[in-house]
Amino acid sequence: MSERKTVFITGASRGIGHATAAYFVRQGWRAITCSREEVPPQCPRNERHAHITIDLAETHRLSEAVAKLEHLLDGQPLHALVNNAGYSPKGEGGTRLGCLDGDMELWQRVFAVNFFAPVYFSRACAPLLAKTRGSIVNLTSIAGHRVHPFAGSAYATSKAALTALTRELAADLAHLGIRVNAVCPGEINTAILSPGTEQLVERIPLRRLGSPEEVASIIYFLCSEGASYITGAEIPVNGGQDVY
Repeated sequence: MSERKTVFITGASRGIGHATAAYFVRQGWRAITCSREEVPPQCPRNERHAHITIDLAETHRLSEAVAKLEHLLDGQPLHALVNNAGYSPKGEGGTRLGCLDGDMELWQRVFAVNFFAPVYFSRACAPLLAKTRGSIVNLTSIAGHRVHPFAGSAYATSKAALTALTRELAADLAHLGIRVNAVCPGEINTAILSPGTEQLVERIPLRRLGSPEEVASIIYFLCSEGASYITGAEIPVNGGQDVY
């Protein structure tokens, strides 16, 4: 009987993160999740799922999250890290925040969650992942590649930075046998969507929103043996939205 693999997923209380945790568990993995909210009732509460409650914007507490992760692992191996947590602030009435909007503290919070937490967790988990020749998957965004009608400038630039980080990590960690890739979602049907998103469907060749499960399946693939020769890639999951 093969050993049960373990994945650490940030921002997993809802949306893509929750769907990803559930997907890995269905495939027989153990999921250790992390978010600022308590574990939602729909998540499994058994030996195949554990949760760490922490606000990733509080960068001084990231070491605490890693200590809790190591405690939950209890000497068992870690096979994958999924940096999924994301923060996309809006203005009054859900308006888009541009480069001149929001104070610097808001920008710092966005980058703390979307960029610096992935940097920290990737560095902290690298020794563990080197032992298993494991994988890191970062969740970027279509907004990191083009101006988006709803995603703000702080969010977009943090995701663009995360794309560059994926490339740099892939190069720096390859000698450890760690593969690093990114999944780049388009318009996915989650709570983060803004009012008016349905108008974007007309620009999507597949003429629909994506589901969190469709993103989760690609994340899982990148952590599987089927992707053993893929590193430094960013996989778009957007229904063809970027072909126009």
